Amino acid sequence: MHSPASQIAERLAENAEAVCRHYLSKGRKEGRYWLVGDVHNTPGRSLYVRLSASADGRGAAGKWTDAQSGDHGDLLDIIAVTRGCRTMREILDEARRFLSMPAPLPPQGPPLRRTKAPSGTAEAARRLWAASKPITGSAAASYLASRKITLLTGFDALRFHPRCYYRASHEDGPGVRAAWPAMIAAVTDLDGSVTGVHRTWLALGDGGKAPVAYPRRAMGNLLGHGVRFGRAGAVMVAGEGIETMLSLREAMPSMPAIAALSAAHLAAILFPAVLRRLYVARDDDPAGAGALAALSRRAMSTGIEVVPLEPRLDDFNDDLSAFGRGRLVAHLLDQLRPEDAESFLMRD
Repeated sequence: MHSPASQIAERLAENAEAVCRHYLSKGRKEGRYWLVGDVHNTPGRSLYVRLSASADGRGAAGKWTDAQSGDHGDLLDIIAVTRGCRTMREILDEARRFLSMPAPLPPQGPPLRRTKAPSGTAEAARRLWAASKPITGSAAASYLASRKITLLTGFDALRFHPRCYYRASHEDGPGVRAAWPAMIAAVTDLDGSVTGVHRTWLALGDGGKAPVAYPRRAMGNLLGHGVRFGRAGAVMVAGEGIETMLSLREAMPSMPAIAALSAAHLAAILFPAVLRRLYVARDDDPAGAGALAALSRRAMSTGIEVVPLEPRLDDFNDDLSAFGRGRLVAHLLDQLRPEDAESFLMRD
């Protein structure tokens, strides 16, 4: 028996082109795809939505991928971001309005129990997290060390899985391994409950990412949540990538951090009740600029100050790798509020 979300997702997929014309109006149709800049409806060609199923059955209608960020999802995700929906109920209500579907009837009796978690769900994510091992001494720790990230204490958001299943895409071609070692990051809500995971597949033995088309993927319930490093506080830092936030923690190990995993999800993160000032390490691209603007508008309405952090190079991991921790600290000193620099910046 399909869930309401699955049924609505299928209806949206059957009308994928109409959905794209409505919610991604700045894009255009090319062949079997709808092309647009990103999930925020920015003009461009990075994000592509499949409008019809592929002949071999491997590509489903309504599925999308952003070639620049590696993000992917379905049309419910598009609706969530473009309409600023905060809960699944809001997303489904908006989708029903678009599809002219009636409101759902109240439930009758207890729900049916599932014996197996479908792929990609929050339950499946929790099972993968439970099956993973501590990161200490693993290939994942070696991967991070190769990127000059060595401070892995003070949080428990990262684990390692020696043989994590990888679902090949049509970009991978034939013969791709079905399992690779992987760094597993827990996506959690404000209460600390695991709602999803992010996987970074790793190459065998050389410390880099696996040679696959999409070495990074997330699954589960991501909207509003993130990978959290440290306990929430009045001052925090947020950004897109896990390595970006871990690089900042090399310079500010006691500042709580959130990796939202993409620009779209950065714009939608939920604010802890204690938060008063949020530093945002955004990527220097149109999607990053859009996320910062959306986040700033939301924060302003709740009295939270937003302060952008700018790297010298493309991102803060590039800065850490190129210049070292000392120069990263010096660069951040000019961007932090004086009291935060005193409290959080690492001193030699």
